[in-house]
Amino acid sequence: MDLDKHDSAASGRGEPKKPAAPPDPGGAIRASDADRDRIADILRDALAEGRLDAEEHSERIDAVYRAKTVGELEPIVRDLPASGRRTDSAAVRDYDDSADPGGPAENLVAVFSSSTRKGRWRVGRRTNAFSLFGNIEIDLTEALYGQRLSVINATSIFGNVEVRVPENISLRGSGTGIFGNFEVVTLEAADPEAPVVVVNGYTVFGNVEAKPKRGRRISDLHDRLRKHLH
Repeated sequence: MDLDKHDSAASGRGEPKKPAAPPDPGGAIRASDADRDRIADILRDALAEGRLDAEEHSERIDAVYRAKTVGELEPIVRDLPASGRRTDSAAVRDYDDSADPGGPAENLVAVFSSSTRKGRWRVGRRTNAFSLFGNIEIDLTEALYGQRLSVINATSIFGNVEVRVPENISLRGSGTGIFGNFEVVTLEAADPEAPVVVVNGYTVFGNVEAKPKRGRRISDLHDRLRKHLH
């Protein structure tokens, strides 16, 4: 028995301890807007396919926009398939402009409430609008455009998202209405270099509507855009 103890002790001294595995550095990386949009796309498809109900989707979407790191995002869709989802919209690809500056997305959320963005405000490259039993109004008729392409990702569940644009810009969009209405009134600007607003998204028992506001035109819109870019 003493010999066994000696052998065991010797064995313990002879074999160096293995260092503990370092924590996954990837999970600690701060999440970007593109990371959040990727997860939101998976959730959107899961809702459309019936894998999530409206309440589950709402809870997970809320977690997506609260997440600070990539490690917090991945568990949200761990039980959902990622194959087959769209990585970007055809409408965005058609009107993409590589000269457009990037920047953080603006998030407008209305849960049993309302949210309004109007007046003389600067439109970013990307705006995310999420309405659950709420109402969101996005009025671009007096807005300042810092880039040619502005994308609005609109999600409405038992809610309403309305987008209004001036008559002298281009308006495009693509989306899905599930027991709801998704409508984008296509608008073609006379100036081929005028800003383009693209509205993408989906609605479930709700409404998403984007159209020009009659009689609202901004005479210096293109001049302001050109000065900003040059």
